[in-house]
Amino acid sequence: MPPAAEPEIPNKLYFKIGEVARIIGVEPYVLRYWESEFQGVRPGKTRSNHRLYRRRDIETLLEIRRLLHAERYTIEGARQRLKGAAKAPPDTVASAPPRREKAYREALAGVRHELEAIARLLG
Repeated sequence: MPPAAEPEIPNKLYFKIGEVARIIGVEPYVLRYWESEFQGVRPGKTRSNHRLYRRRDIETLLEIRRLLHAERYTIEGARQRLKGAAKAPPDTVASAPPRREKAYREALAGVRHELEAIARLLG
């Protein structure tokens, strides 16, 4: 299945929570929950206590949604991944969520077994 296209972020300085929820594709209560779980998402607030998100916040929220929904990370795993995003390249087996690591190892063992069988046939 091809990855979903990144949503278009309008060229504005600030966004209200309803606008951000539509862009990200989640309900506003999910955004409020993610604010409590991820330090990288801290929208400003108006005098009337309305949240105002910046473009940087929306980009972080899109990454969180990708990690949680597409990559199937847990909240803790996504939090660690965001902290270490600059440290490790994203396309490595070591950066896979722990529950996938076993599946990767099993798949690699199967490929190795098949290659050894092919080598025996040729050899």
